[in-house]
Formats: sequence, C-alpha cells, structure tokens
Amino acid sequence: MDELIGRLATNASIDSAVAAKTVGIILGFLRSEGPPDSVQALIDQIPGAEAAIEASRSGGGLSRLMGGGLMAVGTRLMGLGLGMSEIQNIARELFRYGRDKIGADQMGKIVAGTPGLSQFA
Repeated sequence: MDELIGRLATNASIDSAVAAKTVGIILGFLRSEGPPDSVQALIDQIPGAEAAIEASRSGGGLSRLMGGGLMAVGTRLMGLGLGMSEIQNIARELFRYGRDKIGADQMGKIVAGTPGLSQFA
C-alpha cells in the first residue's frame, strides 16, 4: 500500500493522507461495482487494501444519502479537496499500478466491467 500511496502522492501532487483515503474509496467502489474476480485479484495484490477499504467506509450516513456509483465516488473524492483533473490523474495512476500488479488483461476487465470507469482509463 505504501508504494501505491507514494506513487499517487508524487504523480498526482497530493498529500499522502489524501492518497490513502482515495485508494480506499476507489477500491471500495470497484469492489461494489466492478467484476468481482478481477477486482479481488487486484485487491489481493495490494497489501493493506482491505484496511483502506474499511477505513473509507467511515462516511456512514452521508455515504448512504449520496447513493452509489461513480457520482458518489466523485462527490466523496471532491470532499477530500480533489478537483476533476486530480481525480483523473489518480485514477490513471491507480490503473497503471493495477496493470503492473495483475496485468493489462485483468485491468481491462475491471475498466470494461465497471460502469462509467472507461472515461478515466
């Protein structure tokens, strides 16, 4: 997880604490909306991913009020102070990292199988 957070912080020019929260939010979204087997393969390759996902769920009632899907993720990420260009940079870096860990084919399945995600790949 530290490697991924470092890459995101450096390449997206964000604080490492924000990067850590962002990873948890995005992986949680992928887990709920993406193809289960491919997403789990990615999560299994990121030490600390499960803890990051759990930590990102602490939004409680507000998260439930926002609904689900990509719009809710965007709202949560903007709530961390991120703009749309930063979110796109983070997503692209996360996908590059994923391709390094599980291969382009598996990441392609995640992107293709997750509603709205292709615009960030």
